[in-house]
Amino acid sequence: MVSDNIAGANNTLEFDNAPQFKNSYAHQLQGFYTPLAPTPLKGARLLYHSEPLARELGLDASWFSGPKAAIWSGDAVLPGMEPLAQVYSGHQFGMWAGQLGDGRGILLGEQQLSDGRSMDWHLKGAGLTPYSRMGDGRAVLRSVVREFLASEALHHLGIPTTRALTIVTSNHPVYREQPERGAMLLRVAESHVRFGHFEHFYYRQQPEQVKQLADYVIARHWPQWVGQSEVYLLWFTDVVKRTARLMAHWQTVGFAHGVMNTDNMSILGITMDYGPFGFLDDYVPGYICNHSDHQGRYAFDNQPAVALWNLHRLGQALSGLMSVQQLELALEAYEPELMAAYGQQMRAKLGFTEKNEQDNDLLTELLSLMIIEGRDYTRTFRLLSEVEVNSAQSPLRDDFVDRASFDSWYNRYRSRLKQESVEDAQRQLLMKAVNPKYILRNYLAQHAIEHAEIEDIQPLQRLHQALQQPFADQPEFDDLAALPPDWGKHLEISCSS
Repeated sequence: MVSDNIAGANNTLEFDNAPQFKNSYAHQLQGFYTPLAPTPLKGARLLYHSEPLARELGLDASWFSGPKAAIWSGDAVLPGMEPLAQVYSGHQFGMWAGQLGDGRGILLGEQQLSDGRSMDWHLKGAGLTPYSRMGDGRAVLRSVVREFLASEALHHLGIPTTRALTIVTSNHPVYREQPERGAMLLRVAESHVRFGHFEHFYYRQQPEQVKQLADYVIARHWPQWVGQSEVYLLWFTDVVKRTARLMAHWQTVGFAHGVMNTDNMSILGITMDYGPFGFLDDYVPGYICNHSDHQGRYAFDNQPAVALWNLHRLGQALSGLMSVQQLELALEAYEPELMAAYGQQMRAKLGFTEKNEQDNDLLTELLSLMIIEGRDYTRTFRLLSEVEVNSAQSPLRDDFVDRASFDSWYNRYRSRLKQESVEDAQRQLLMKAVNPKYILRNYLAQHAIEHAEIEDIQPLQRLHQALQQPFADQPEFDDLAALPPDWGKHLEISCSS
């Protein structure tokens, strides 16, 4: 049953079997936000949604048409939702930026799932807030499509991330370099709390609020440690380790985030705030995907170091909760966790099931060859997954101009594989399960965007479908695994992209 009053913006819709919502952030952290309803877009309409995620959230097809679709455009809310804009601060490009906050996003509420978990629903592009600064509070369709595809791509690659449920387009003009379509994204995550939340109250010299926020996130996400004598040390150490594992994930699939400011770092160690991201095409360790990053601070190979720097800033904000020794102890966990996770994942990509002192040299030499010859990162490891130990002919050989150097490496690589008692077929399956065939290349995202702007969702739908099984051989999507054209390697991506 739907209520009669559904026409105006931000009405509360009541349906049978609607998701159950609460907003613990609103109730337990008063003073940490501004209550604020979304500002709807003119002529808003649902363009696309993720059916797999909808099923996970218990939403059937009726939620994406008719009166219920008003939720996705900010025209209505559901019972239990208490929309708000969060305040936080942060370091941007290594400099203290002061107060930031949800400049174009609204936290609608927390859906209570049947398995006991709760998931934030966050509407991005929802209009002006007190934290918009010089912005307009809006998102454009290209940025929404990119975030939708990226978050879904990383999720299916097994990388912790926010998720994306819906894309709304509109007739509302939003001005960037030129007028563009205003759009909204419904983002889902277990939490939207960032490093910058803690920094905000630390720099405002409000230690009680820092403690209040820490107690809130621990109770919600680490309840097993509530009441422990060293609860803050246990918690911060786990944040450090989660962040280290996230960096290992990014590096092993060739993902560059592009804007690792502390306000874009999740307290749960999940990927969030997709802007000028990019997956590696040619293996260029110093790849810079953000055209505003003139100094290369957030270059691909610098991401692990930046994450540790950000963790030090978080540790500083938490210094009233722990001793210097405890903070140092937690931060010391970063490098071992990073190296263990990275080593394990790269051994798996090379097809090694056991540790061997040769492994690092073999990896380093392969990467060096890839740098010299500009080999594609994803294609190289995927083709390596087809190697047969007793065959001197490698499917990769023709990709390298310096055959002698490649053959020298390849012979040592085969010798290393022979040390393990794993049949070719089994190893190939294991390697293909960690070396994706399909990634979100910038040129593929651009193609989907251009069609979405004329409301042709077929390329978006097709790309989304392929990215849901990135490790599988899907012959119907082989064109999406092709190497990018030269122009596709040189697309300039900005923070508003």
